[in-house]
Amino acid sequence: MTTHLTPRNPKLTAEHDVATPGGPASAGSPTIADSMAAAFAAKHAAAPSAAILANPNRRTVLQGAASIGGGLLIGLQLPGKARAESGAAAVIKGNGTAGTFAPNAFVRIAPDSTVTVLIKHIEFGQGTYTGLSTLVADELDADWAQMRAEHAPANDALYKNFAFGLQGTGGSTAIANAHEQMRKAGAAAKAMLVEAAATAWGVPAGEITVSKGQLKHPGSGKVGTFGEFADAAAALTPPSDVKLKTPDQFTLIGTDVPKLDTKSKTTGTATFTLDVVRDGMLTVLLARPPRFGAKPKSVDDTEALKVNGVVDVKTLPRGIAVYAKDFWAAKKGRDALVIEWANEGTEARSSAQLIAEYREKAKSPGLIARNDGDVAGTLDKADRKVEAEYVFPFLAHAPMEPLDYVIEKSQDGKIEVWGGAQFPTADQGAIAQILGVRPEDVTVNTMLAGGSFGRRATPVADIASEAATAFKARGTEPLKIVWTREDDIQNGYYRPLTVHRLAASLDGDGNITAWDETIATQSIVKGTAFEMMMKDGIDPTTVEGAKDLPYNIPNTRVSVHNMEAGIPPLWWRAVGHTHTAYATEVFLDELLEATGKDPVQARLDMLGDKHPRLTGVLTAAAKAADWGSPMPEGRARGVSLHKSFNSYVAQIAEVSEGDEAGIPKVHKMWCAIDCGLAVNPNVIKAQMEGGLGYGLGHALYGEINIDNGTVTEANFDSYRSLRINEMPDVEVVIVPSDEAPTGVGEPATPPAPAAVANAWATLTGKRVRQLPFSRTGDA
Repeated sequence: MTTHLTPRNPKLTAEHDVATPGGPASAGSPTIADSMAAAFAAKHAAAPSAAILANPNRRTVLQGAASIGGGLLIGLQLPGKARAESGAAAVIKGNGTAGTFAPNAFVRIAPDSTVTVLIKHIEFGQGTYTGLSTLVADELDADWAQMRAEHAPANDALYKNFAFGLQGTGGSTAIANAHEQMRKAGAAAKAMLVEAAATAWGVPAGEITVSKGQLKHPGSGKVGTFGEFADAAAALTPPSDVKLKTPDQFTLIGTDVPKLDTKSKTTGTATFTLDVVRDGMLTVLLARPPRFGAKPKSVDDTEALKVNGVVDVKTLPRGIAVYAKDFWAAKKGRDALVIEWANEGTEARSSAQLIAEYREKAKSPGLIARNDGDVAGTLDKADRKVEAEYVFPFLAHAPMEPLDYVIEKSQDGKIEVWGGAQFPTADQGAIAQILGVRPEDVTVNTMLAGGSFGRRATPVADIASEAATAFKARGTEPLKIVWTREDDIQNGYYRPLTVHRLAASLDGDGNITAWDETIATQSIVKGTAFEMMMKDGIDPTTVEGAKDLPYNIPNTRVSVHNMEAGIPPLWWRAVGHTHTAYATEVFLDELLEATGKDPVQARLDMLGDKHPRLTGVLTAAAKAADWGSPMPEGRARGVSLHKSFNSYVAQIAEVSEGDEAGIPKVHKMWCAIDCGLAVNPNVIKAQMEGGLGYGLGHALYGEINIDNGTVTEANFDSYRSLRINEMPDVEVVIVPSDEAPTGVGEPATPPAPAAVANAWATLTGKRVRQLPFSRTGDA
């Protein structure tokens, strides 16, 4: 697979003040993130006593950590009151002992000169360990071999995501919101080390150079390591401001440094939640109702309690919990339960029934999200009108590592947990509330996680809450709650079923004069802690990518029907963009085909000069693919273009007819992305490949079907995804930009299905209007 990186743009600036409050400019944050921040802030202000977002007093935390000796620890960018109390930066001592969990700050420099970066965003394969550490290392002028990374503890005051207002990972915001913060942390650490060396050597600080982890004074020939000056630096006053490098001074940013977690993951030494074992720990599995929301009418646990290793069975709010000495005993015990479920009031419709209802609703406009010009009047008067309907199924997240959580109570009554915490302070608050302790008495150890795709970011902190509830029911032994893959696919959360209905009018020259799009789907945030994201009854995650359609169409309307279904919805990788990108780009292609226009040139014409970054990626992808060149017999190409999470992506797919009827064989895909400053091109390439493959696999095969209110799929044998031999060759082009970094974890997912569908239509003449392709192709 090939990656192109055009040289960095030297225009990227320059000087920043450590004392600047807050984070990056809000213009660099996704609209959804801004809405989430407002929702969380409002919720926290409204109900502080029961708030999920806990902010322990910063002085107390720092005083507790200050007793640890050896090394230098630096924390920056504190909010409001904490900043006023303690100045622009906090410096405390930390021993950097391997295997312990980091105290609250960003950079830890140990006596052996290793530099540990405390990562406030969970690492679940997307490269945050490496990306954020690169930012620190470059400003610190460390050698990459020195660098280490650990997850930060739960603490909103120190580790909040500026896009959300609390500590958490999502919306492809990790690098986007923390790049400046991490660079400042590295620059401040370097300044303090230099000052300590200057004092020790009796030379001016301005004469000391730092390169690859060594401090040097050319005039005297003195050379020192970070570790030699760590203790002395810890006694210094932090700098009030630091000057950051200009791009021409970068040594690591923009290069393919090796990922920090690759070795441990490939050797099996990396620790995931599934690997955590505590003395006397029990494993808990829940028997969950086949229908969402059903309650147990009766439970016979006689045979379950006879299973060797099973120690208890308890009824919890979300199911029947089997406690055992190991996983297999818990599973056998659960299989032996005899449960009668009460289904009154639960969802009983099938996917087909829901689709029929959604289709009917989408025939008329709903709540107006965008309304430019006179859409209805233009459509009524049009000589030529095109209509289409697109149906998107429920989808499961299906991360490779099943969901799990470990919880333990110490003798002093404090709680310690281990889990793939995507929102650590949300987990912390939920656990504290359930167990009746203070949030600061809950230590959250965020573990490496084998994927999420949105599943670990539930508004109700469901995995942590289940662990706390199961623990409370016994209140003795440590326990690990485990979801099997079948549990999550059949009883989890889902990208909601969605129907798009579109209509457009064309004039005599083939120009699109009106565009009308109606979306019928469940709201992801309605009825949750995030409901305040909604404006005028519209969930922004429903219309993202449709409301902001960039093409020059004089009359445009987008409307929404909020549908009700008893299937719990949740953001799924790239959220609403996963259906809006497909509906808009496939429908647009159909309109362009009807007028005989070239799909690439027509898109460029409709963008004009108002969207240079979209134009840039589309031009780059077309150039890489040699768009317009003769195709091998039996093959065709298609294009798609989409902006999500403030990144711009264009993709071109080359397909032929595959072995399975209606399933394209995707030979190659070209993917161009403009994500601002490319911190680590190799990580960006990997995210483009992974996101593209994830979107492609689900478009070809993925669907969750509901029958009588029950999910029919259970594991990868029935919930089919892309296989390694089906992964196309991918060529990635990273378009240079002097803008701040933006997201890369999700933006490759939305355009991939549309590019393939458009290529398939060119090849076969068939427009795929109901996903997945494996269903029948044409709806």
